[in-house]
Amino acid sequence: MPKVTYPLSLKVSLWLAANLLLLAILGAGFFITQGGVGWSALVAGPSGDRVQALFNVIAGEAAAAAPGPARDAVLARFGAAYGAQFSLHGPGELALAGHRAALPPALRERLELRGPPRPFPGGRPRDRGERTEGGEPGARPGAGDPADARLALRPRLEGEGPFRGEGAPFPAAELRPFRFISRTQDPPAYWLGLRVNFTPADRERPGRPPFAILLARLDTLPGLLHLLNLQSWLLGAGAVLALSILFWLPLVRGITRSLRDLTAATGHIAEGRLDTRVDTRRRDELGHLGESVNRMAARLEAQQHGQKRFLGDVAHELCSPLARLQLATGILADQAPAGLRDTVGDVREEVQQISTLVNELLAFTKAGLQPRTVTLAPVAVEPLAREVAAREAPGHPVGFAFPPDLRVAADADLLRRALANLVRNAARYGGPGTPVTLSGATAAGRVTLAVEDEGPGVPAADLDRLGEPFFRPELARTREGGGVGLGLAIVRASVAACGGEVRFANRAPRGFRAELILAAA
Repeated sequence: MPKVTYPLSLKVSLWLAANLLLLAILGAGFFITQGGVGWSALVAGPSGDRVQALFNVIAGEAAAAAPGPARDAVLARFGAAYGAQFSLHGPGELALAGHRAALPPALRERLELRGPPRPFPGGRPRDRGERTEGGEPGARPGAGDPADARLALRPRLEGEGPFRGEGAPFPAAELRPFRFISRTQDPPAYWLGLRVNFTPADRERPGRPPFAILLARLDTLPGLLHLLNLQSWLLGAGAVLALSILFWLPLVRGITRSLRDLTAATGHIAEGRLDTRVDTRRRDELGHLGESVNRMAARLEAQQHGQKRFLGDVAHELCSPLARLQLATGILADQAPAGLRDTVGDVREEVQQISTLVNELLAFTKAGLQPRTVTLAPVAVEPLAREVAAREAPGHPVGFAFPPDLRVAADADLLRRALANLVRNAARYGGPGTPVTLSGATAAGRVTLAVEDEGPGVPAADLDRLGEPFFRPELARTREGGGVGLGLAIVRASVAACGGEVRFANRAPRGFRAELILAAA
């Protein structure tokens, strides 16, 4: 099972996200310790104090207005300004001003409203036309029973209810804050309720405590956040997040870009393109690593160049002695007695093998030495491929699949030599009469030339070593079946001199595929 790889940019991004998440958790923990968990936590602490001040202003203006339409107008004006529907509620079942819609049962339970809603002061019944307990619309409960009236108006003396406190006026500082946020499904809305100071100038109910509950109904969460003045905090948090990402982004992109360039450069060096160099303008560890890679590539290039020059010089020096030896063995084969002709024939065959090796060494060094001096020109692919196939694979069915007028930027002689070696190998290892296919395709300004056969392929462990000088897979280690191990090395060197690359792969279910990737012309 292949290993799953994770890009460094992903790891750094996840690390940044974890850092921001930790900050968010710490911030949430701070707010939870201040106001607990739930919607009501939004009105705990400083944000709740700001809303308390606003609601006290609204309640103060409502208290200064005359009961009835004047108070409704005050709440409607603030409701239009903040996108909410305000209503003011007194202890027991007393509705003082504002929106007349019925409150959901869960909200009435939160406000300790046990019975049906009572009418607004001044004898105006609620719009819903509901009757109060034991009487006509608009009648005050307990009118016939003073004890019941006192019971309805008496607030709780203990606990955290909205109307906790004595019935007589007392300083507002003695009131414990009562604030909540509730979300209901029927109707779908957010409800914000706070206890506020409410002492009307006319004191129409002398026995009523000097405070009430001001409710705000909001249909959307953004409206609630706007009323709580939390949008600026959210925008600030978003700005901090965006600035953090923008602050980290240049660092992350710089590191990942340098590592990507280093990875690409080392991959090219591993493929034999030793003239590859890395940008070393960075003045950190990655810059030092790039300098080390450049020094390594330069030394490898110098050593390879020296080895190829040495091989070329040796091969060149061997050409003359081998030519004389071939001539001498030919004369000896003609003049040898019948009993020695087989022996002389073996000697001639060995000399021929040595001559083949020397010729391939010369071709290999010619392809690999001074590749930067090669002049690239547009080369028509299909005519060259047909010429090579006719010469290297006679008797084999050869198929061609090239786009019309396909051209590559290459040296014609080097490309011809590379294709010739690949076609010769395909015909040799595919077996007599097996088809050989030459094809081409263009993508993103690059041309891929492929040579395919239907032979046994190459062991998977040997694929990465194909193209190394003198390397031969086990199935090619015979004089009849294989060469000297320089054919694919010549292919790789020839294509590299043209600025391209070579890839080898097995086909399924059988066969071998070699690809030459060059620039389109």
